Formats: sequence, structure tokens, C-alpha cells
Amino acid sequence: LIAPEARFPALLQSCHDWLSEGLELARQLHTVPPATQLVAEIEAAIRGEAEPAVETVPAPTVTEPASLETTGEETADDASLVGDEIEEIAALDLQDVEPADKAVPVAAEEQVRVRADQLNELVNFSGEINIYSARIGQQLTAWRFNLAELDQTVSRLREQLRKFEIETETQIMYRHDSGGNTHAEDFDPLELDRFSTMQQLSRGMVESLGDLTSIQGLLEELSGDTDTLLLQQQRVTSELQEGLMHTRMVAFSSILPRLRRIVRQTAAETDKQVKLKVSGAEGELDRSQLNRLVPALEHILRNAVDHGIEPQAEREAAGKPATGTIHIDLDHQGSEVVLKVDDDGRGLDITALREKAIEKGRLLPDADLSDRELITFILESGFSTAKEVTQISGRGVGMDVVNTEIKQLGGTLHIDTEPGKGTGFLIRLPLTVLVNQALMVQVSEATYAIQLPNVEHVIRVSHDELELLVTGVESHFNYAGNRYQYLSLGKVLTGVPPILPDARQRLPLLLLRSGDHRVALQVDALLGRQEIVIKSVGPQLSTVNVLSGATILPDGEVALILNVGNLVRSILAQQHGTAEPLLPMAAEEKQVEEQHLTVMVVDDSITVRKVTERLLSRHDFDVITAKDGVDALTVMLEQVPDIMLLDVEMPRMDGYELATTMRNDERLQQVPIIMITSRTGEKHRQRAMDIGVNEYMGKPYQEAELIDNIRMLVGATA
Repeated sequence: LIAPEARFPALLQSCHDWLSEGLELARQLHTVPPATQLVAEIEAAIRGEAEPAVETVPAPTVTEPASLETTGEETADDASLVGDEIEEIAALDLQDVEPADKAVPVAAEEQVRVRADQLNELVNFSGEINIYSARIGQQLTAWRFNLAELDQTVSRLREQLRKFEIETETQIMYRHDSGGNTHAEDFDPLELDRFSTMQQLSRGMVESLGDLTSIQGLLEELSGDTDTLLLQQQRVTSELQEGLMHTRMVAFSSILPRLRRIVRQTAAETDKQVKLKVSGAEGELDRSQLNRLVPALEHILRNAVDHGIEPQAEREAAGKPATGTIHIDLDHQGSEVVLKVDDDGRGLDITALREKAIEKGRLLPDADLSDRELITFILESGFSTAKEVTQISGRGVGMDVVNTEIKQLGGTLHIDTEPGKGTGFLIRLPLTVLVNQALMVQVSEATYAIQLPNVEHVIRVSHDELELLVTGVESHFNYAGNRYQYLSLGKVLTGVPPILPDARQRLPLLLLRSGDHRVALQVDALLGRQEIVIKSVGPQLSTVNVLSGATILPDGEVALILNVGNLVRSILAQQHGTAEPLLPMAAEEKQVEEQHLTVMVVDDSITVRKVTERLLSRHDFDVITAKDGVDALTVMLEQVPDIMLLDVEMPRMDGYELATTMRNDERLQQVPIIMITSRTGEKHRQRAMDIGVNEYMGKPYQEAELIDNIRMLVGATA
């Protein structure tokens, strides 16, 4: 047996570093240099000899790119298979290792590797199942409502039948009494033909009513059973979804071996003693988010060791421990991941920052800026105070690249420093999971989702309390010992001032917290809690930082998910009452003060009619619909629209025939017509123009273009 020595952990760490770097070189098809010095040290340790006095050969160095790139999930996982296992061995305290005969065998659990894209698809499918379950639940609610209506109808029919029987018998008896002298004295009025026929109809209706009641009972029983099955399915689906989501989450501790290796190598190259402390390593992050965060963390750690931590002699002269410390702290706050990286080094050189900013022409010599404002310069492109370019830092991968990468993840980076005591980096990232619990709210006619971890309380306030906030008499709302700054979500998103409710009405306030900020957010209505599946909003809306995605509601509509952290930070950066709308489409969709115009939609597709009707209703138009030309002419007998949206291919009477009929009718010939069809050929367009169609648009059309054409034509004919 070999007696453990103090040098063994460092030797194992050197082996781990060499193997990890060699593995990277092999993947890049580079030559791996021999580990001559490392092998000599291992052999000397086995023989119990002193460490050989040979110059240390560093581990093979992997050339790093000049920019932060997203690391592939599969590659990162492969690299961690070997690295993590070796790191676990290297981290062991050899003095606490039990002898082999006392070791307890541990049964290894089987593991299965699944590609990240397949896992994402499974999570997405489970979310779709939840959407369909919610839609089925909504349909069951409508089914139960109709059953209640059926129950009331049956009760009403039963009462009408009872009155019918009484009335029939009364009339027969009256006829018998008034005409008794025309019949034999022994003639029973129940034997009259008319009474017998009426009685049979009445009895038949009663039997039909009984059958209807029986069918109603069966439907109610079936509805109850279906509701129970749906509840069981939702429970199983939720467990499946939670399991799949958990497989996407990775513990932060999985990248610690890589970060520790970076610190050790950088410290060895700069001849410094640095230790890395980590808090909250058991916290979990989304796999793709963590992989993109690693290069940024590596750069921050290299800068902390190279620029932040002082040499040993300088630290001892300043009364600091000879070994510098870098502390990483991971925490979850609401729907955000908060990552802090602090060091106990010399801090940022504020004087050098000011001189560099003046040298580059970004700051006037007499400008009076605070230290915090000067620190923001290092986040700009090409701004560096490094006096020399080395392989450790100053390679063009500056803090501007780190800041850009964090912004692309939807997060923020804040830097704080204290001369002589150290520098701190605060990174806030959204918890990017695909499924979350959200509170659905309504503002004007739009529905938005606010993730529940941000909501502290939901209360309702009276007219008098809200009036003080809306008029600006009070800027904050006090609740449970905390002060919440008042904001109207409608005004923030659309620019429309809030409307005070009636004296007897109470409106909801959402008390939100994001970091150190607390906000009382006024909404028009609460729509309840709902499990949402987070979808990407696409490139058009991805630049709007107050949006974290979108979700599909049970009725098929799309609701935007608000990023409360960015929303609060954007709002607090503006003055209350002068804020511009944060959503670009809010200004376009803002209702204008104009007379309600009637638009007729003629299309044989019920889907097209409903979608177009919903679009026009959002823009304050009154909409009437027709399924073909004959139906449209029938409707226009009672109401002539201000403008018509017309399809071409329809049964009974197509669009060309309807347009021709209208242009030959004095009552209808002045109605503007916009023909919307998938036939975009020139001959079809020319035929429509010859008939007298005002505009010809192809499918699919742009909503803004359609609205502009409608308003232009209606304004021209007004």
C-alpha cells in the first residue's frame, strides 16, 4: 500500500487537467504532446521518492476562439463524461479514503443518453397535450352549461304539458256541460272523439318528455365520467411533463470541474495562489442556457485571476491572505436565476478607466461621472485597460462580448467594485423553462400572461384608493409593510391612460417583485391561473425585451408572456406619465376615435370568416358575414355595409357574379369592394377591375395592409 501524501491531490488534479485538455486536442485532430514530466511525478509517487526536480511541463493548451460561441449540447455532455469523473477522483481527500476491504459496493444505475433536440420535441409535445386537455376541459364546461340549459327547457316543457292537460280537460268538460241536451244522458264525455284524440296527443307528449328526461340523465352521467377521466389524464400528463422538464435541467455543479480547472491553470500561469468557493451549486439551470453561459463565466474567472487577484507579495503587504478567493453564488429569485461572481482582489482601476475613456474620445476631461457610470465603459466594444496582450486576457474577447451573450440569453450584467477590496459581477437570467404556471390578465381586449413566481399578492382596491394612484396624489401603494410603485399596465403597453371604475367597482392590483423592485400593476381583469407552454415569438418580436415568449390559450388564441424583470426595469427608467408604449404593435392597434363602420365578409370558409371578423373587431369595425353571393344579397336586403371583403370561389354565386350584380344595382353600386382571393393571376385581377372592384388582394394578406385599404376606401367614399 502507498501511504497518502499531501502532494497527491495536486498530482491527481494535474492528471485531470492534462486528460481534459488532451481530450479537447484529440477532438480537434491536433497532436497531443507527451506527458513526460507528469509520468515521472506519478512514478516517483508510486516509489515513494521525492518529487523529481524537473521543470514542470504544462498541460496541453487548447487554442480558444476570439469570440464566445454557443457550445453544442452533445459536445459539452461528451466532454463532461470523462472530465467530471476524473474531477471527482481528484477532489477526494486521500487521507479520508477507506481501505479497500471496507469499501461498500454501490449498485450503478442504468443511464440512457437522449439527444437534446429529441428531448425538446418531447417536452413540446407534452405541452401540446396540455393545451388540448385544456381545450377539452373548456368544451366540457360548455357541454355542462348546455346540459343545464336542457334541464331548464325540460322543466319548462313539463310545466307547459301539465297546463295543457288541465286546459284540455277544462274545455272538454265545458263543451259537455253546454251541449249536454244534444247527447244521451249516459254518454260519457271521455268517449268523445275529439277528447280522445287530444288525450292521446297529450299522453304521447308526456311519454316523449320522459324519454327526453332519460336521455338528459344519461348525458349528465356521461359528462361526469368524461370529466373524471380528463382529470386523471391531466394528472398523469402533469407528472409526465414535470419529469421531462426535469431532464432538461442540469445542476450548476456539473460545470464546476471545468471552472475550477480554468482557475487553477490561470493561477499557475500567473504564479498566484487562488481558490474558488461556490455556493448554491445544487441549483439547476436549463441545459441550453447553462452551455451558453459557460464561456462567459470562463472569461470572467480569467479576468478575476489575471487582473483582480494581486500577486502574493502585494496581498501580504496589503494585509490580505496570500491566497486569493473567488466566490460564485447561484440563487433563484422568482422566475430569475441570479449568479454572483466576487473576488477579493484590488478592484477596478477607476482612474485608468477614466483616462482610457478620455483617450478614446468617449469622455470629456471635465465630465463629472460617478464610478458606477465609468464602469459601464468596459462593457463597450474594443474598450480595454490591459497594458499587454497575453493568452490569458486582452485577446479581443472583452467584457462587451460577455455582455452581448448574456443579453442574448435575455439577462443583464451589472458590475460593482471597491478599490482594494474586490470586484463583483451580478448576472440575472430568466429561468428558461418551456412550461410554467402563469396568471392570465386582460388589458383592453388583449390577454397577457404573467408568470406566477413574480406575483407576491393579488388584491382589489376601491375607487377612492385607485383615484389617488391614477391622479398621481400617491405614487406608491402600501401593503403588508412594503411599498409598491403604482403602474398601469394598459398605459405602459399601449400609452392609453387608465380609466377609473365606477364607485362600487373594485379593480385588481398585482403586487409584483423583481429583484429589489416592487411594483403594483393595475390590470383590467383577472382571467385566472393557467399552466402555459412557452413558445418563441419569432424574430419580429424577439427584440422587444418586455416579452419572454407567447402561449396558446385553450380557445386557440395567442397570448403574450410578459417578462416582469425587464418590464419593471424598463418602466422605472422612464418618468411616470411620459412613457412611450413598450409594445410596437400596441400603437398600431390602438383604437381610433371614429364612427363605427360596417364591413361585410363574404367567404365560403367559416374559418376565414371567423378570423377576419376577429381581426376587424379588434380595430373597432362592426362585422356582418355571408357564406356566398346569394346569402350576401339576402343580408343586404336589410343592411347595406360600408365596405365589402369578397372571395371569388364560392358555391351558388361566386365573387365575380356578386360584384357584377352589385354594380348594376343602384342601391349597392357605391359600396367599395376589396376582393381577397388565392387567384393572383393578372387575368383574374383584370377581370375584377373591369367589373368595378376597388382593390384586389392575394391570400395570405398582411393585416396592416388590409386595414389601411379599408380605411382608405371608406374615407374616399365618405
